[in-house]
Amino acid sequence: MDDGAGHLGGGRPARSLGRAVAVLTATAALLVTGPGLESAAAAAPCAGRLAKSVSFSSGELRVYRSGQQVCAVTLARNPGIRRTMSVSLQARGGRAEVDEGRFSRQAGPVTVAPRGRCVRATGAVSGISRSTGWILC
Repeated sequence: MDDGAGHLGGGRPARSLGRAVAVLTATAALLVTGPGLESAAAAAPCAGRLAKSVSFSSGELRVYRSGQQVCAVTLARNPGIRRTMSVSLQARGGRAEVDEGRFSRQAGPVTVAPRGRCVRATGAVSGISRSTGWILC
């Protein structure tokens, strides 16, 4: 019951109830999807929209664009097994940002601010690599 001052009976602010409802809704969403299932938003490793995707036999290279940032990630086709993976992203005339190692799911994300220059991304999984060439010019 609201007392006119934004408080419910018992002196609790009404916005606390709103927060509690939001937390319960988020918790219920996690319970409904179950363990191991990801929502589309949680699956996107970079902010922004997908600008380029290059598939190959052992994985996929994805490049995202968001405002003045470009982001790249390499995803394993069959996640779970640790294997050698890498992703690099380079603005033309600049140094490449690289993430490489033994990963089970993905290499990256790596980001650059190209400032109007083209970018090139390269991804590799288990020795098989693919590149985008110069894009987003």
